[in-house]
Amino acid sequence: MKRSLVVLVFVFCTAMSGPLWAQDNPFVGTWKLNTAKSKFEPGPGPKSLMRTIVAQGAGASYSFEGVGADGASIAYSFSTNYDGQDSAITGTGAPGGADTIALKRVSSRRVEGALKKDGKEVGKVVAEVSKDDKVSTVKTKGKTGDGKEFSTETVYDKQ
Repeated sequence: MKRSLVVLVFVFCTAMSGPLWAQDNPFVGTWKLNTAKSKFEPGPGPKSLMRTIVAQGAGASYSFEGVGADGASIAYSFSTNYDGQDSAITGTGAPGGADTIALKRVSSRRVEGALKKDGKEVGKVVAEVSKDDKVSTVKTKGKTGDGKEFSTETVYDKQ
């Protein structure tokens, strides 16, 4: 009887760890791009950008909306389990024209990943959240479809 209870508790704890990990995700929330603190090479960067991250099971759903430097709309989204597997990006304006992203959570405040276009890696991304949970910095490096290199350091303020 005691062994059955121990097994039942273990199974319950294991099943609940995914949702708890997502609830402890400091990336969750709405973030506004701080254009003054962000860097874009080549520039200029977007006029505005909001990033919304919602906990979803053991992972999260990301959506981005804003206005590019040229006035064009930026609107793309994806869902990830932070398992390093490719997740489809839908919409327009993803860095490097990427159509998939593979993210892995390497610590409670750091996520690393790869951006891909047609199965080929076009960039790397590293995102971090400050210890006070108020600022998120995302560094992205890669190449666009026409072979031009890009490098960004986007700074987001929690809303």
